[in-house]
Order: sequence, then structure tokens, then C-alpha cells
Amino acid sequence: MNEIDPAVPLRARAGDEKAFIEIVEYYYPRCLRFARNMLGSDQDAEEAVQDAFVRVFDSFPRFREDARFDPWLFRILANRCRTIHARSRRHQSLIEYGDLPVSAAAAPEEEEFGADWAEEVRVILETLPVEQKEAFLLRHVEDLSYEDIAAVTGVGLSALRMRVKRACDTLRARLTKVEK
Repeated sequence: MNEIDPAVPLRARAGDEKAFIEIVEYYYPRCLRFARNMLGSDQDAEEAVQDAFVRVFDSFPRFREDARFDPWLFRILANRCRTIHARSRRHQSLIEYGDLPVSAAAAPEEEEFGADWAEEVRVILETLPVEQKEAFLLRHVEDLSYEDIAAVTGVGLSALRMRVKRACDTLRARLTKVEK
């Protein structure tokens, strides 16, 4: 994936609407993938991403010129995901749903590995504590460095490494059982 020019967020911060549009077009797919993986719902993911971009737009005056944009954006998005996740859990505790159908359309990366395998990974990710899931997705799906993840989460590097390791260990153990 090509990197976005570091000057683009600074132009957007200065009020350049075209720069902001460029940011949204560049980051939207990544943000949506992260939100879908965190929330497990297309509708909630769309809401989180849209809210995040509104907050980015409104918060640009507070974006520091010497800061990296990716961690700043993902911190805003992760906070929106946490809020929506908490709201969803409160809602689910009040209303019990039956099984909902899973979308039949596989994402392009799912076709490579098989929809069943991707679904199994998704199911296992859903069982992880939210802190492990978030750290795993930021590291291995969004390919952020541990330093950037620390900026997103506010958690120390050693704790983040442990969260990612525990998530990987759980995935490895559960997926090994599925293969057998």
C-alpha cells in the first residue's frame, strides 16, 4: 500500500478540503476493516468510521504538526469502536437475539484463504478480550508499529507486546484444533 504524503494531513489541518478528502479516500478502507474486525458488524463499523472522520475533521486544530497521523487517526477510531462496543453490549444485555445470518459475500482476502477459515478466525477473535483483539488487529492487520500502537492505546510497549503474544497464542491454539 502506498503511503500518504505526510504533508496532506498538515494541509487538511490548515483547512484544505481537498486534502481532507484525500485522507478519507486513502484511510477509509483501512479504518473500515479495523472497525469491522473490532465490532463484528458492518453497520456499527460504518458508524464508527464515519464518526471518527467527523471527529478528525473537528479535531484537526489540535493535531500537532510534529505528530504522526496514523496513530492519531487510529486512536480516534479505536475510541469510537470502544464506545460503540460498550453501547452494543449494554443493548445486547437488554435484548436477546437469535442467530443472525452471516453475509454470504466473502471479502477478497477471504477468497484467498477460504471463507470457512476466515470465519473461524473471526469467531476466535470475537472471544478474545477487547484489549488483546485491538492490539492484535493494529499490529497484524493494520501493520502499525508497537510505538504507534502505544500512541493509539496509551498502553506501554511491554504490555502491548504481551497482549499481541497472548492473542497470537490463543489464535494458534484454537486454529490448530480446527485443522485436526
